[in-house]
Amino acid sequence: MEANVNSASIRYWAKSDRPREKLLIHGKETLTNAELLAILLGSGSRNESALSLAQKILAQNDQNLIELGKMNLQELQKFNGMGKVKAITVIAALELGKRRHNSASLNRPKIVNSNDAYQLLLYDLSDLRTESFKILLLNRGNRVIKTVNISNGGIAGTVVDPKVIFKSAIDHEASSIILSHNHPSGNLKPSSEDIRITKKLKASGEILSIGVLDHLIISERGYFSFADESML
Repeated sequence: MEANVNSASIRYWAKSDRPREKLLIHGKETLTNAELLAILLGSGSRNESALSLAQKILAQNDQNLIELGKMNLQELQKFNGMGKVKAITVIAALELGKRRHNSASLNRPKIVNSNDAYQLLLYDLSDLRTESFKILLLNRGNRVIKTVNISNGGIAGTVVDPKVIFKSAIDHEASSIILSHNHPSGNLKPSSEDIRITKKLKASGEILSIGVLDHLIISERGYFSFADESML
């Protein structure tokens, strides 16, 4: 029988309906996003369970964890039953999940195509509310040496300094780089400034014998590749 998510406390439900017990009995893979979030919350409010609160939070974010990751402490605390400690717990858990994904770079994955680069950069760039510019440093075998944050800006743009980019590449002995930045608006079409800076960095890289292999524009809707569109 399906649990009543409006009951005041999870502890009154059948054990098979409680998220913690469900995880222990059936495994973490069987839990919904709302049930996992409910475990983090621990409790709800006097009039609703942790699961009901979790479902409400996810509903406001279109059931999208990337959208949830954009919420700050103050926004989370607007939900009834969500105090500062719970909000911090949720933010920390989402950040840990992002870092877990990015830890794959320790194995130096090989970049074969634009989608490989996109998958590495997705969690860093897709849920930001302001523009951020990052680069992937690659060795001779096109394996990732490091992801480097170059600059953070506003909603409409960020400052990109070629000296900072190529100093980082030289310091890490990179043979080539992949440029990337996000568009918080969701629009994946490159601006005239995006095109200008890409051409400038491509030319600078040629002088230094550091190849600029691609420039990705990333949003929650996907990505645009300059290389795929023959714009490099």
